[in-house]
Amino acid sequence: MALLLCLGLSLLASVQSSAVKNCHHGCHCEVENFGLFNSFSLTRVDCRELGPDTSMPIPIPLDTAHLDLSSNAMGPLSDTMLAGPGYTTLVSLDLSSNLITKVTPNALSKLRYLETLDLSHNNLESLSPSCFSGLPLVEIDLSHNSFQEFDMDVFATKVNGEPVSVDLSHNKLVSVSTTLHGRVLHIQSLNLSSNRLLRVPRLAGLSLRYLNLDGNPIAGIKEGAFAQLKDLVYLSISGLHELQEIEPYSFRGLQSLQVLDLSNNPQLKALSPAVFTGLDSLQELILSGSGVASLPSNMLTHLPSVKSITLGQSIHCWRTQKQGQFHRQLGQVQHNEVLNCNVEGIVS
Repeated sequence: MALLLCLGLSLLASVQSSAVKNCHHGCHCEVENFGLFNSFSLTRVDCRELGPDTSMPIPIPLDTAHLDLSSNAMGPLSDTMLAGPGYTTLVSLDLSSNLITKVTPNALSKLRYLETLDLSHNNLESLSPSCFSGLPLVEIDLSHNSFQEFDMDVFATKVNGEPVSVDLSHNKLVSVSTTLHGRVLHIQSLNLSSNRLLRVPRLAGLSLRYLNLDGNPIAGIKEGAFAQLKDLVYLSISGLHELQEIEPYSFRGLQSLQVLDLSNNPQLKALSPAVFTGLDSLQELILSGSGVASLPSNMLTHLPSVKSITLGQSIHCWRTQKQGQFHRQLGQVQHNEVLNCNVEGIVS
């Protein structure tokens, strides 16, 4: 019975794929219907691990929205490898784990609707100027590559075929919503974890909401390192085994930040209260696995909205109200907010 069921499911899958016109024999193609009376549809194409003899571009259905080309050992990404029918409608593209060492300037130029791009787990050290020019990217994953620095020229538009530089040098692949010579970038999420960054890239003025710098060999974070990232909501700086110091006012300007992850930074022994200046919206501070063993008693003065702080291996601190004395002039009991922890002696 189980064997018949498996055969039935396998036959159904093959029928679904074959029913999609122009589906490569090694890929799985599936049409998803949505909207009122299923009046809209999109095609997902899975072409993972096709083998070393597969030539690019792979033929895909004309209305493909999501394409997975991961684990195909593509090597350098040339101008012709993502060209042809079907590619112009892509909204999401996965190119992870492909041994990509280079992306030519026009390799992505035909993907005019692309919002999500995964280039993680490749061998990239740099990107060609203007390689993301004109793309409506929202999310970019560049984790697990070999970047040491990034240049905002990857987002520069072209005039008469020549890239126009953006004066934000030494930046990272970003999650921006800034205007570059008439084009608006809507990137909101940037993952730069597990690269070779030696310092926080200068991202001033970009509208990132999520930024991940985990696992980079950054030894120190300077004052104003995240200046003007006013839309950032989540910042992860975890697993930096070289990180020893965060200077005061390093996070100033992060007025919308709600979660700050500083976990698993064992060389980070102490934090001045001034480090947290400007984090008025922060709700969660994660210091677990770091070298920070105590918190100043005036921590809530610098973090007026924080609800939870974790540190050590299993130490959890939270905001509570301590009942005060009756105030004769105001005619009411005044409550003082304090930081309580499940371990004694953490707040000093």
